[in-house]
Amino acid sequence: MTRAYLALGSNLGDRLAFLQQAVDALADAPAVRVVAVSHVYETAPVGGPPQDAYLNAVAAIDTELDPPALLALAQAVERGADRVRGERWGPRTLDVDILLFGDLQIDTSELVVPHPRMWERGFVLAPLRDVAPELVAPDATWEGVHRAPVQLELPWRNNRAPSP
Repeated sequence: MTRAYLALGSNLGDRLAFLQQAVDALADAPAVRVVAVSHVYETAPVGGPPQDAYLNAVAAIDTELDPPALLALAQAVERGADRVRGERWGPRTLDVDILLFGDLQIDTSELVVPHPRMWERGFVLAPLRDVAPELVAPDATWEGVHRAPVQLELPWRNNRAPSP
């Protein structure tokens, strides 16, 4: 069983519903248990074309999947939200990124872990601090990152044990 952290983001359509859909899909996945979900943060977009603000969160999971299988799951969750991969850093219904996978360091053409820009992005670090405070400085602040007045729910089915 490995602890992994996934960043969730949305800035198109019903942003909160897309984030909740991601949490629910993760909780439904074999060999995955959602351990914690951060507060939701609203943030200005970073890079890319002009676009609306994002809602961001981080999910902590325990998984028996290996990194490529977790990446495939993350991409399937995005497809379930009708994610269209267009312009880099462009708007999206849902983005699911693997931030950390245990203490592994991975650098392939398909996957880089730890996520290469996570330590520079307040919209990742603020919610990561909620679920893994030991990983992020307790006094760090980030301009343009604000806790949203909404929340995500851990699905009841999250309480089941992971399937082998």
